[in-house]
Amino acid sequence: MSTFRHEDEKLRAIGNEVVIEACRAAGKFPPMNSPHEGYAVIYEELDELWEHVRANTGRTDDARTEAIQVAAMAVRYIYDLT
Repeated sequence: MSTFRHEDEKLRAIGNEVVIEACRAAGKFPPMNSPHEGYAVIYEELDELWEHVRANTGRTDDARTEAIQVAAMAVRYIYDLT
């Protein structure tokens, strides 16, 4: 089991991907208007990730993309609504 290190480059790279995706989405879609909308957007992305998990394709590049989108929409929620 690995432990988190502040200098963990893999974690930083993933964080950068999440930020890039959140910025891309912000350029494409208007801000979230309410917590209900934010939840619905996150849930939609999570449901798409769940489809990969259920199909036993949860470790594929497509599943990874969905996980990045889940995280990015959580960041958008924080940015737009708090």
